[in-house]
Amino acid sequence: MKNRVNLWPNLTGALSAGLLVAGFCLILLRHDPLVFWNDDYELSVLPVFADMARSWSEGHWPILSPYSWVCANLAGEFQYGTFSLFVNALVVLVWKFPLAFPQQAAALSIAHLFVLAIGAFLLARDRGFSVASSIFVALIASLNGWIICWGATDWFGALGAFTWLPWAWWGAERALDSRRTKWRFLWPAPFVYLLVTGGFPYTVLMLLLLIAWLVIKSLFQTRNIFSVLPMLVGVALGFGLSAPAWLALLDLVQGSARELQSAAAHWQWRVPPASLPGLILPSWTVNWTDFSSRSRPHAAAELACGLVAPAALIAGLVWRGRQLVRHIKWELVLLLIVLLLCMTPTAGLFRWSFRWLPFFHLVLAICAAEALRLKPGSPTPATTALGLVVLIGIAALIFHIAGAYAFPLTWIVIGLAAVWVCLEIFLRSSDSRSWTPAGITFCAFLATYLCVPTNYGVPRYNFSQELLKPAPLDPQRLYLSVYPWAELTYAMTNKPQPVGQTLRPGSTSMWAGLRFINGSSPIRAAGVAREFATSIHGEINPDVGSNLLNRQAGRDGELALMGVDGIVVAREVDIAPQPRTEWDLVVSNDEGNVFHRRIAPFSRVRSISSIDSRPHAQFVLATVAEANCSLGRESMEVTERTLANGAPRR
Repeated sequence: MKNRVNLWPNLTGALSAGLLVAGFCLILLRHDPLVFWNDDYELSVLPVFADMARSWSEGHWPILSPYSWVCANLAGEFQYGTFSLFVNALVVLVWKFPLAFPQQAAALSIAHLFVLAIGAFLLARDRGFSVASSIFVALIASLNGWIICWGATDWFGALGAFTWLPWAWWGAERALDSRRTKWRFLWPAPFVYLLVTGGFPYTVLMLLLLIAWLVIKSLFQTRNIFSVLPMLVGVALGFGLSAPAWLALLDLVQGSARELQSAAAHWQWRVPPASLPGLILPSWTVNWTDFSSRSRPHAAAELACGLVAPAALIAGLVWRGRQLVRHIKWELVLLLIVLLLCMTPTAGLFRWSFRWLPFFHLVLAICAAEALRLKPGSPTPATTALGLVVLIGIAALIFHIAGAYAFPLTWIVIGLAAVWVCLEIFLRSSDSRSWTPAGITFCAFLATYLCVPTNYGVPRYNFSQELLKPAPLDPQRLYLSVYPWAELTYAMTNKPQPVGQTLRPGSTSMWAGLRFINGSSPIRAAGVAREFATSIHGEINPDVGSNLLNRQAGRDGELALMGVDGIVVAREVDIAPQPRTEWDLVVSNDEGNVFHRRIAPFSRVRSISSIDSRPHAQFVLATVAEANCSLGRESMEVTERTLANGAPRR
């Protein structure tokens, strides 16, 4: 039964939960200053945010970028939160400070984790949990393995959207509370808007599942169809407010490479059933199917949830199963559904099913808090945790699946479980006993992330602050960069020295305001991305690149028609643009070669006489005397007009 809990008396507890999570992140940052600085955050997210900050400084909403053709439609790419007021305000604020790249990434992630913890705390408090239990829920929602290892350190869009799921849940349950005013339908609207515009389709799917679950639960409990109308109206209002974001996504995905993706990719990164002991011991290592569809040993860091939650729920189901199921049957059904979704292959925008894990951890935390409340002060959950850790540790050794990170993590987790048992016994009559689960959870998370790498399985690049400078490239030119697979070639495991100053992989050209064809785009919309068969991080298909440089780089070739007057070729690629009489080698270094056309840079606005889609049509040629192509406004002055063949204009 939910209790009505006012917001303001819980402000101290909510802020404490947020600050505790922020403090935890600062400890991780002290241990590894690059902990929030990996893969997509480097190649895609932070360069785009730099462009967004630049756009706002010029007085424009950052819907489009002039610095990448592949990643020009920032609104349609969705993951950057272009229409989220919170994301935009945070980006503008963070870019006011002279922070290095890893510090900017850390500031963005910690701010979202702070808000996520507050939302989870309020959700738990509205369900009648104590402050200690609510902080326990907040810790698991914010610091679980998937959020730390992926959302906060790599896929920022996932964190940007999931931050608002507990808030949306909190608002939806308030809208269902008939004891509140007629305006209660407004509660979920702003949080649904922030969730959708946060930039992660998976979290939108989580929200839809949550809403469906709440509707069915409310109808069964009230037998009144009108009981769900306030919530549904509020949710619809939130989706209406976020319409520019999802409409832009739906438009961009039409005909894109993501829409046409092979079904084989949908079997990647599903949670294997054999990995579930990782909920207790995250070093548990079994085979997972990775991005390349290969089955490889992988530590279950994504399943880390602080030891207490799974042990408490298992103890409750074993020793008080009937009573617990009767009390939280709806939450258990939701937990089981989400767990099954984590293991089931999905399609389209919803590939990689392990992305359901943050929702699983949130529901697990609520179920565990209910199990702990069922018989407070009982040492059974702690004893269960100790027994499970010992059994799983022994099984890992017997079956040779302990993994590279089993020790000292296994000993630390056993020690934490033993401390929990002792505290439950010796603090039985103390008021501080209620804080033990939260304390053990905090320590278990800390031990996990200090022993198991949080960027396990993803590359990290050595991008220096020099990328803010355009040299050795020319901001007046449009470049095409030809380079091999970035994560296999330029990750720090292969190239520990600073990279990218010449090649500008992914969307890193945006840092210096350089114009590139290339750019990071998970969607790879119909157009140049599909025409050049680009990969997610802007790598052009080698065969396409060879054809462009050998056959389409001349004065009348396709690259000239596009306005490409600069070409960057990686040192690993043995090719040069042809004909040589058209190009000058202007830079050659360890990273690659830079070629410029011998003529002056092309104008950004040019007139052409024909296009391939209308081969029999001839168009008026215009001499552009002046063009203003600053972001957000385009104007030109035309001084002469003639047909291409010299005939009078019709």
